[in-house]
Amino acid sequence: MRAGEALRGDGPDTGVAPEGMVGIDLFCELARMVAALAEIQGLRSFALPYPGFAQRALDRMVMHCLDTGEEPPKSLPELWEWCRTRPADDALFAVPASRVTPGATLVHPVSRMPTRSCLEVASYGPDGGVAAHARTLLVDLEARCGAGERYGQCRRFLARHPVVHQQDRFGPGWSNAVWSRVKELYRPLPESLLVDGVLLRCPSCGLPALPREQAAPLPGPYADSRDIWCEGEECPHDGPPELLREPDQTWILRRSLRVFLALPHLTEEAVLDELDHARIGYELVPGSLCAYRLRDTGPEVLGIQVYDRLQPALLAAHLTDGAPLADHTLVVVPEALAERDGYREAFTEALPVSLRERLVLTTPVGLVPDLGPAQREERDDA
Repeated sequence: MRAGEALRGDGPDTGVAPEGMVGIDLFCELARMVAALAEIQGLRSFALPYPGFAQRALDRMVMHCLDTGEEPPKSLPELWEWCRTRPADDALFAVPASRVTPGATLVHPVSRMPTRSCLEVASYGPDGGVAAHARTLLVDLEARCGAGERYGQCRRFLARHPVVHQQDRFGPGWSNAVWSRVKELYRPLPESLLVDGVLLRCPSCGLPALPREQAAPLPGPYADSRDIWCEGEECPHDGPPELLREPDQTWILRRSLRVFLALPHLTEEAVLDELDHARIGYELVPGSLCAYRLRDTGPEVLGIQVYDRLQPALLAAHLTDGAPLADHTLVVVPEALAERDGYREAFTEALPVSLRERLVLTTPVGLVPDLGPAQREERDDA
């Protein structure tokens, strides 16, 4: 499913007139542009000449503004600022609230980095975008490691270590064999994540963080969490960020794996703990980010997929576009997301009616109770 298709929905229930599709398609193209530009270290692409994909997005925005009577952006930096301040429901884009939550922007106001919503929208482009890139990297890793525990060890390392410092090599549990297999998935720290020569790491998700003011926070009592951005965006920030000095001795995991593997990892671990406690067997689905099949479920296949996605309708579109991995699949998201006002409803309403009984949204705590009805239904069908 292309990005525009995922955001439009089917038929007139979106409430968007045909001419409004230009704004929606443009919003998707800008998401892909922002995601791609952010991969260029230091965002040096803002210097002329702009990369071709960025120039095309700028040209399209200029034409759209001329068509709608709006003063167009004069440069790529100005367009980047628009992506920071103009949300999906801005009149320029008019993305329906049933597809992307109102107020969602493509560039974060504090970090000026791609938002999680941006990366989720960009993952529905023609090539699958950022999420597809993460899956490709894992598939390649599995091909090098071979199926089994060796791959499992490498995958767990990536999920638990989005940032690696030289000193980590002397810590407990470090494996030189694992590092030799995964180190090519890490990169030197980009300048855009450094503040006064220091990297800030979120104490909750372990991902990079940046302060609102471009100065590293001093040790001592912690200030307001609104003064700190991290790639997780939703973290409580109950404590101060960790300061990692010596950036030349620090490596960072590829962005796609940070967001689509490391970020959901705490939820994934909670899921596996629940299954272990209930003595339910499971196995990782090859070629997936966070998908499992349950063992000993009879003639039908029960599956679990773990996500940490801010946009429930786009999550539903992602699951609809791909063939379901099981006869019944429990889609597990963090409790805080599932309990957000309208999240469950938006997910269910974005699914085709034929899939609403096969794909059930739940949380780690609700996982085992929700497995009961699915297992009983399969026994009845047997």
